[in-house]
Amino acid sequence: MTGWAGKVGRIRVIGTGVMGRGIVQLAATAGVTVELADVQPDAVAKAIEFVGGMADKLAAKGKLDEDPQAVKDRLVPVDAPDAPAEDVDLVIEAVREDLATKRSLFASLERVCPQETVFATNTSSLSVTEIAAELGDPGRLVGLHFFNPVPLMRLVEVVPGTRTHDWLPAEALELVRAWGHEPVLAKDAPGFLVNHAGRGLGTEALQILDEALAEPADVDRIARDVLGLKLGPFELLDLTGLDVSHAVLESIWSGFHGDPRLRPSWLTRPRVAAGLFGRKNGEGFYRHVEGKQQNPDEPAAPPKPTGPVFTADEPLARVLSAAGVHVVSDAYPDAVLLVPLYGESTVEAATRGGLPLSRVAGVDPLGGYERRLTLSVHPGLDPAVGRAAWGALAATGNPVTVVRDGPAPIAQRLLASIVNTACFIAGRHLATPSDIDTAVHLGLGYPRGPLAWGDLVGGEVVLRILRGLEASTGDPRYRPSPWLTERVALGLPLTAAGTTPADLLT
Repeated sequence: MTGWAGKVGRIRVIGTGVMGRGIVQLAATAGVTVELADVQPDAVAKAIEFVGGMADKLAAKGKLDEDPQAVKDRLVPVDAPDAPAEDVDLVIEAVREDLATKRSLFASLERVCPQETVFATNTSSLSVTEIAAELGDPGRLVGLHFFNPVPLMRLVEVVPGTRTHDWLPAEALELVRAWGHEPVLAKDAPGFLVNHAGRGLGTEALQILDEALAEPADVDRIARDVLGLKLGPFELLDLTGLDVSHAVLESIWSGFHGDPRLRPSWLTRPRVAAGLFGRKNGEGFYRHVEGKQQNPDEPAAPPKPTGPVFTADEPLARVLSAAGVHVVSDAYPDAVLLVPLYGESTVEAATRGGLPLSRVAGVDPLGGYERRLTLSVHPGLDPAVGRAAWGALAATGNPVTVVRDGPAPIAQRLLASIVNTACFIAGRHLATPSDIDTAVHLGLGYPRGPLAWGDLVGGEVVLRILRGLEASTGDPRYRPSPWLTERVALGLPLTAAGTTPADLLT
């Protein structure tokens, strides 16, 4: 049915909660007549009033190309979700995330809709194939996963089920573009694309917390200031609600049959049982007062040391010298020794370099020493030396986070996990490299797509971090993706698909 997208003039949205209202607003402002249906009739009237009010606000701000009344005129209430739908080209459900509920709904719709009407599910976690399985024609159903708030979040995941008609995914992509949003194509795998890719940050942050290397606020500061994320992983868990995130973590891990790289943390279950959900109820990894996150103060740094500081890392030496720190060119017995770390602990780096452990502290070079600096402290460090190292780094004018030494610096672990997770998605052809980067950038708000991010840092650097983590911990969660190892070996960007068997057939 080539050209179906261009002929869609009337749709029905079932479920008029926050997500359903957003879909209604998007379609109606794109010029489509929208029927609204809900099992609660009064919810439909409230939704129409809400969307009409949003049209008025957009017009007042000059962001609507037509009279708002035209949008309102395209909103049509219907008595029931399964009311006759002879003229409906597309039905989108936005009801609760329950397989039986969705199956029952589509079964009733199949009795009242013409055979050519397309069905779409806005599920974020259920299998599109399983939802469609009991339809007489399962090929007519496709996943259209919108993100909240729909009018502002431009991303839509188009997810064909195993038996979705071959022509439908391309037409669904075209329809989303016609409505002014950015579609990506994802396979019907656990978590689809965005929720799967998002596990890279959250699971590793929880692993770091489990290892007691730093407090949640410290991890978040590093994630924001070093990696450039809008929200740190624990801020994001509090915003989403740990009750929701815990279920997603568990479902995606089990959906991939216990893949170690997606392994959840034991920490979330007792926190959920204790009601530490986050912003929604005022207490999570942070306290929230009237919806505002309460951030702990950062400790004051010691003064700049008067004694010598040695580092073999020239960029760090230049930064310290410019700050007035007495930098020396050799590891004198009384010098503070700062070693840069890539995919290893301070103890490993110092031992490899033959340096006295009591005088060695680690520094993360990721970010180029121009943003927040991270100082790693191991158990054998002389506390006075540690305070001097902290003061030296603070003299640069950059904020400094002091953490317990681990198998690799915190920012490196977070970034390597983000990139490696995306590489696994690409390697399994769950989505194209371009769609992966688009989805993560738009859906999760990362400063760039994870594959492009890996290219920026260097695939070989990411691989070095992962191999160091895997060797140090013995944990298979850090095994590098073949997509990553192949491209590093071949000198190809992580964003490149490279030559495939299909290329030989053209």
